[in-house]
Amino acid sequence: AVFYAIAKAQTEELAALRARKDAKWVFVSPAADFRADGAKTGKYILGGEELTLSAAGESIISYADYAVGMVDLIESGEHIGTRVSLVQK
Repeated sequence: AVFYAIAKAQTEELAALRARKDAKWVFVSPAADFRADGAKTGKYILGGEELTLSAAGESIISYADYAVGMVDLIESGEHIGTRVSLVQK
């Protein structure tokens, strides 16, 4: 219930992005457990629309690794017009 408003707003924003044809975008969702103080490993799993879990069965990512993943997505130019997720490897 605590995260409902944020999840609803993100759902609405994703729908708005999908309706646009005049912009290049990638919608990046963090893992379920988004850790501000987590370590930077530089390693992550790129997922899609479904909940993605690590080999340990967890959905965790640090802010630092989320940033690394976002930069990698921008630099690669891949996944334009899609929603992806980033999870700690």
